[in-house]
Amino acid sequence: MPATIFLKEKQRVLRVSELARAINQLLEGSVPLLWVRGEISNLVKASSGHWYFALKDEQAQVRCVMFRQKNIMQGHVLDNGVQVEVLASASLYEARGDFQLTIEQLRPAGLGVLYEQFARLKQKLEQEGLFAVTRKRPLPSFPKRIGIITSIQAAALRDVLSTLKQRLPGVPVVLYPSPVQGGGSAEKIVQAIELANSRAECSVLILCRGGGSIEDLWAFNEEIVARAIAASRIPIVSGIGHETDFTIADFVADERAPTPTAAAQRVVPDRLSLLQGLRDMSQHLIRPMRNRLRHAMQTLDYLQRRIVHPAEQLQRKARQLDQLQQQMQRNFEHILQQQQWRQSSLKHRMHGVGSDFHRLRDKQDHLRGRLINAVSTSHRQRAAKLDALMQHLSLLNPERILARGYSLVQDENGRMVSDARSLIVGAELNIVFGKGWARARVEDKGD
Repeated sequence: MPATIFLKEKQRVLRVSELARAINQLLEGSVPLLWVRGEISNLVKASSGHWYFALKDEQAQVRCVMFRQKNIMQGHVLDNGVQVEVLASASLYEARGDFQLTIEQLRPAGLGVLYEQFARLKQKLEQEGLFAVTRKRPLPSFPKRIGIITSIQAAALRDVLSTLKQRLPGVPVVLYPSPVQGGGSAEKIVQAIELANSRAECSVLILCRGGGSIEDLWAFNEEIVARAIAASRIPIVSGIGHETDFTIADFVADERAPTPTAAAQRVVPDRLSLLQGLRDMSQHLIRPMRNRLRHAMQTLDYLQRRIVHPAEQLQRKARQLDQLQQQMQRNFEHILQQQQWRQSSLKHRMHGVGSDFHRLRDKQDHLRGRLINAVSTSHRQRAAKLDALMQHLSLLNPERILARGYSLVQDENGRMVSDARSLIVGAELNIVFGKGWARARVEDKGD
């Protein structure tokens, strides 16, 4: 039931919890988020991460709670006696009936104007594109020289130099000294950035400063510093304050590091990691080379076992020659014996056919005479037949017919014309005579 109904029912007796709940609903529904200023007292930071304290002035105090998910990003030191401004909602802690503020944001007192200036400049530069990722330049993997813009007395400078020496001791460092706090420090930072760009001796710049309050870091929230960073031709890494501190310079820089030490770690690779990477690459290269060498050694051993000493090879070849000579001798003797047997067999056969030799020779002479007569007779018959065919062919020769006064008529395509009906008036004809030819045109025709 809504709290207003509870309060209007004057005759009804409410339980304490109902009353507390109704009042809490009234507070949460009617009191908006508001900024409240006061002094911290009775601060308790519970193990759960929640903060409990009282916010007081000269005349009153109110209990406050700031839950862990809200205070985890709080970069300011919070302690009793500190003047703060809180953005909070009013509520009633029903279990004890205590009025309290639930804190959403907390900042040191008196910094509201600076926060508003910060927000306005941040919005302006963001709309102009100075925070765009597309305009940020990549950092060199191995810078030839590193420039540092900070105060000579800054503790951050010692941290950066120590980190650079530890990670990559051989890289040269150039210091562009500049105050990083107080009046005129923003202009000095701009001059240092412009000097580094005019000398163009560094591959990357580190803009760094240790932690501090928003007033201490305000030089890095100035518009002239932001525009100088954006105009720099040399990539700039910002390492300003602690991890929870954000400045306009961080948003404009090509890369933001949470601390000066982290900025030094970002601009140079770790020497030990590089050496380990080289060792890993060396092992990666050596392993296959070692395997190839072992394989080659095994192949060499195998080939060595196959290699025969020249003297042993000569002995082996000599033995092979002896074996071939013996084999050739045996083959020669075998062939000679076969030839002797064949010759003996032919002698026996010659004695058996000697009596028929004269008779066979006479028969051969007789057959030769008959063959000569047959060939001569066949030749005469074929010559006579050839003469008859030549005379017949001569009679059929078209030239002899043309010589008697006849002619051949052909159309334009060379086809013989034997029927006047196939002709067209006006067509051209070729006429071949016994001697020569003529071209004619059809003027008239008849069937």
